Amino acid sequence: MRLHDTARRGIVAFEPPDHVRMYVCGITPYDSTHLGHAATYLTYDLLIRRLEDRGHSVELVRNFTDVDDSILPKARELGVDYLELAASEIARFRRDMAALETRPPAHEPRATEAIADIVDLLERLSDGGHTYTVEGTTYFDATSFANFGALSGYSRDEMIDLARERGGNPDDPRQRDPLDFVLWMPSADDEPSWESPFGPGRPGWHIECSAMGMAALGSTIDLHGGGGDLIFPHHECEIAQSESVTGDPFATHWMHAGLVGYQGEKMSKSLGNLVFVSELSKQIDPRAIRLALMAHHYRYDYEWFDHEAVDAAVELDRLIAAAGAAEPVAKGGVVDEVRAALDDDLDAPRARLALLAAANRISEGEGAPSRGRLVAAAAICGLDLRRPAAALS
Repeated sequence: MRLHDTARRGIVAFEPPDHVRMYVCGITPYDSTHLGHAATYLTYDLLIRRLEDRGHSVELVRNFTDVDDSILPKARELGVDYLELAASEIARFRRDMAALETRPPAHEPRATEAIADIVDLLERLSDGGHTYTVEGTTYFDATSFANFGALSGYSRDEMIDLARERGGNPDDPRQRDPLDFVLWMPSADDEPSWESPFGPGRPGWHIECSAMGMAALGSTIDLHGGGGDLIFPHHECEIAQSESVTGDPFATHWMHAGLVGYQGEKMSKSLGNLVFVSELSKQIDPRAIRLALMAHHYRYDYEWFDHEAVDAAVELDRLIAAAGAAEPVAKGGVVDEVRAALDDDLDAPRARLALLAAANRISEGEGAPSRGRLVAAAAICGLDLRRPAAALS
């Protein structure tokens, strides 16, 4: 298997141990699951399924960022407790992921339940001389980590611009350097607060994932993933603070999924141009959503068009009809084609075309073994073709 590694700037051999430890950054639960989320998590689900098909076991950690600078203002706007908002959106997210038949994670840590680990990491960073505190806010000193910026490869100016765009505050005069970032901050009067040696307050965004990831999987993760917008600052900051205390590589392999656009803009909650999984699942079988997203290679940004759902529903019907009631045949033909495609940097578009081509061959008269191979190949991609199309509301 060969996968693109963000840190190494290319497609490289991915040779994990028998038991693969994988961390994928999860959602901030303040709004519903949209297709951008689905595309990201289906990417890693496809990888997990192929790894399992190759004989590996996979321990997936996918967190919930249930306290940060996004969920707290939303809860305030709605007039509800932030944990109540998180609970309702986590429940909806889990329903959507179940509908899409993604593998459930082994661990789903929540930031609010990891405060002790976060504070412990903060103390270790402080003891190592990587922090400073100004007016109750504790920052990570980016100049104390020599490899800061190595993951992204961005220039200093690019990193400053992205920090400004993605939740940082490089113009904060309290920071010694524009690339420093918040580890711990005082809470506003209506925000949750925890005691710490750095004063009462709440954690910054980046340190949450470092603490949760290391608590579940140890100091080095076999594969760390997320959306491409997390490369900087989130994952760059995770590396800096984690490796500053352990001295070990935080992740052996870094994998990032492209972003999904809609109506000419990146699909995002702030813009409101969202296609919700829960709503789309009422219009087409959720398996068709998976099939539609497989038409796009995970590494590249793309725009979603509404006709893709309709087209994928028709394609799913063709696959189900071709598969019939066949039992899976796990070798030969389309099975080998799909495996080869997925081993080539998770080439889902090629795997999808192989499935559809096999369905065409079956419709032209190929017999039972081909049907069984189609069933097996589709299962590797997370598509159960032995069930009829879902009855939609």
